[in-house]
Amino acid sequence: MRPYKLVSAVLLAATISLAARPVYAHGFGERYDLPVPLDYFLVGAGAVVALSFVVVGVSLRPAHGNLSYPRFNLLAMPVLGRVLSSRALPAVVGVVSVVVFFVVLAAGLVGSERPLENISPTFVWIIWWVGMGYVAALIGNLWALVNPWKITFGWAEKLLGDDDGEEAALFDYDERWDIWPAVGLFGAFAWLENVYGGASEPFKLGVLVLAYSAITWAGMVAFGKHKWLRHGEAFSVLYGFFARFSPTEVRVTGSAVCATCTADCDSDDECVDCYECFEQAHPGQRELNVRPYAVGLAHVHRVSTATAVFVVAALATVTFDGIVETPRWVRVQTEVYDVADALFGAYALESINTAGLFLFPAVFFGVFLAFSWGIRELGREKTSVQQVARAFVFSLVPIALAYNMAHFLSLLLIQGQLIIPLASDPFGTGWDIFGTADYVVDIAIINAKFVWFMSVVAIVVGHISSVYVAHVISLRRLGDRRDALRSQYPMLVLMVGYTATSLWIIAQPIVEE
Repeated sequence: MRPYKLVSAVLLAATISLAARPVYAHGFGERYDLPVPLDYFLVGAGAVVALSFVVVGVSLRPAHGNLSYPRFNLLAMPVLGRVLSSRALPAVVGVVSVVVFFVVLAAGLVGSERPLENISPTFVWIIWWVGMGYVAALIGNLWALVNPWKITFGWAEKLLGDDDGEEAALFDYDERWDIWPAVGLFGAFAWLENVYGGASEPFKLGVLVLAYSAITWAGMVAFGKHKWLRHGEAFSVLYGFFARFSPTEVRVTGSAVCATCTADCDSDDECVDCYECFEQAHPGQRELNVRPYAVGLAHVHRVSTATAVFVVAALATVTFDGIVETPRWVRVQTEVYDVADALFGAYALESINTAGLFLFPAVFFGVFLAFSWGIRELGREKTSVQQVARAFVFSLVPIALAYNMAHFLSLLLIQGQLIIPLASDPFGTGWDIFGTADYVVDIAIINAKFVWFMSVVAIVVGHISSVYVAHVISLRRLGDRRDALRSQYPMLVLMVGYTATSLWIIAQPIVEE
């Protein structure tokens, strides 16, 4: 089947099947009355993604599937390079990061119990969790620089005289564990965010932060700092995935420079985004490069099952976070409430949401495996379906990022303003350190119309990026342009379908027809 015929068939099916009706608003005083029915937006967005498939398929050649891409080393610039490579910069950033961390922790443990008067909930759930995801994807992996657990552990190493370039560890990390510890910790975090009602209460949140800190520091002591950051520290792993989309990378050049992260190496003498090697390398071997967006997602040699599960789980959990705000999920809760009440009593709603939270990733992974089977069959590959799924799973990262940005935009821009008064009075005790304690949140800074159109742009651009990444991966794997293009027909169907689904979910609390 020729590409344009497949695109026509997909758009026709989407037009027939999409009958969404947006409902109540959330986070705004008004809803946005769309200039055309929502279905038109959904079909139009799907059409743009389908058109991008044709454009990418026609323009990309096998040479584009290799491992090279344009990049520019910022450290080579005379003034900027000296600033970025100076020892003072990470030292200052480290001190600021650790001070903020301990202020937030202390505020949670001993500050006001009113969430709006305590800096802890706003900083953790909005500034850090939402904001750091935006920064990692749009700028680069800032978390690798400001991670307070990593910084404080590094200080302890220096104080104890263990900072000699060797990984100090009590035990050898069993490589069979892969990143499953990070997967488990991310699952626990997702439950706290989406199900646990006490996560916004300052004291309980402070205890949770303290518990995660203990786990992280214990993991570093047991297995080594960088080993645990790569395998067990959930947010280093997650933001590392997001940063692969970003326009920056750290790179180390030199013969046999990297012996610990071969999955990230483009060749025998180059190491990309390995912060352990970057820290230990000679300054002349270090690069901080600017590169095109999304190329880092297409150049991953080996992807484990644990990594694939983590990526799918990240996409599924943020989607579930949007689903729970729709009337359809309320109907699900209503229909199964009696059974849940009989089994779990006062925790009936929590049990329903817990089941949904962990069922979504399983369903997503099953769907992705089904489409991976289609990719394998049309691409005439001899590998297993699981191997195909692992190879293409990073093409889902732009979708997760786009939905994350669309879903949390209003939260970051409106509720995020609370950080301004809270910075002056973090404990809720009446302080006014910076003179901003009387700042009033401006809810008019954005409106539902702005959020809707930004959501449309983010989701469409994210899915187009996924189409591009999937094509590059396919060309690298198959070599033949026709086989690569044919193998991506299932991915086209998946992208168009999820584009429409994402927009429908985002539309629920924002727009009306």
